[in-house]
Amino acid sequence: MHSHDHGPANATRAFAWVTLINLAYTVLEAGYGFATHSLALLSDALHNFGDVLGLGLAWGAAVLARRAPTERHTYGWRRATLLSPLANALILVGFSGALGWEAIRRFGAPPQIPGVPVMVVAGLGIAVNLGAAWLLRDGHDHDLNRRGAFLHLVADAAVSLAAVLAGAGILAFGWNWLDPLTALLVGIVIAVGAFALLRDAFDASMDAVPRNLDRDLVQGFLLEQAGVVSVHHMHIWSLGAGEIAMTAHMVRNDDGDHDAFIDRLAHALDERFGINHPTLQIERGGACEHDRHDRAPHAH
Repeated sequence: MHSHDHGPANATRAFAWVTLINLAYTVLEAGYGFATHSLALLSDALHNFGDVLGLGLAWGAAVLARRAPTERHTYGWRRATLLSPLANALILVGFSGALGWEAIRRFGAPPQIPGVPVMVVAGLGIAVNLGAAWLLRDGHDHDLNRRGAFLHLVADAAVSLAAVLAGAGILAFGWNWLDPLTALLVGIVIAVGAFALLRDAFDASMDAVPRNLDRDLVQGFLLEQAGVVSVHHMHIWSLGAGEIAMTAHMVRNDDGDHDAFIDRLAHALDERFGINHPTLQIERGGACEHDRHDRAPHAH
């Protein structure tokens, strides 16, 4: 029988470490902001707290994804990893909007900001966020939940870098307008990334074909198999956590061993396309009655 990996157990451990590390840094940054009366540090701490909430959502989704299937939830709770990045993206969009609004408001009267404290604490933020992103580096390219958290951390590192540069400019030249300018630019960068994540998360929640797959290429591959004359009722969607499901009906005029054929094809779909939850139905003879209601390219 075809087997597949249902996600590494250390995923939840990585999310736990990342969430707790960022929460500790947020508390430190907020405390230092209050101590120095730095609005820049306090606003960044608020932004980081929102990110901690987003990372907490990703952590919770990773925990839920490990729950065993039940009679009611036959796929388990893996789709929680699709809902988490949707909420994560909305949080990012909201914070980038708030960051941009505050930056525009400050252009009129840039406040006096202590350059050295901002540079020191923001520099620590770069190390914390890049270190946390490194913990989530594996699998973020095909796991939307990890990708959402990874983007959060990289965006935070960019915010911290911008704060370091702004602090340096303020310290060296007294350019207080650098603070709102860098905040505005970083807000735009975050918003662009957030909208891309929001689009992908929405597509996944609507059972769209994953963007890294070409549906016609998969269908053409099925039609190349021995004895297959038609493919219909083919659907491809993400189950979350790097798992991709597919259903397909194949008309196959072949008296060979269909079980062995399906088993070989399931392995091939996994190796070639990463489709690790295929459900394949073999039909004999001409096209079925329902074929004309779900006709796809190349269908007979």
